[in-house]
Amino acid sequence: MENPFELIFDKLNNIENLLKAVMKKDNGTIVVTEVFNLKQAAEYVSLSKSAIYKKTSERNIPHFKQGKKLYFKRSELDTWLTELKITTHAEIEKQANDYIKRKNRFKF
Repeated sequence: MENPFELIFDKLNNIENLLKAVMKKDNGTIVVTEVFNLKQAAEYVSLSKSAIYKKTSERNIPHFKQGKKLYFKRSELDTWLTELKITTHAEIEKQANDYIKRKNRFKF
């Protein structure tokens, strides 16, 4: 059986490596990268570069273009990733109940 402390140590190392991939050092301080190039954006949203190219040509993903190079803002990618949230049954039921309450309020 594997030592649980080794598992925790391995997971912490993985987290550290992921953070290093997203962050860069600047004069000894750590700065989170706000603008991604194509490769970084593809890694960030877990899509291939060709899928990102297709989405940019269809104007389905927010991006910027400088000459022939594509750039992406992290905050806009975050919004894009979360904008098509699937509504849970509980949320739908709450919306329906709220609608019924509002609708019945105006009946005479």
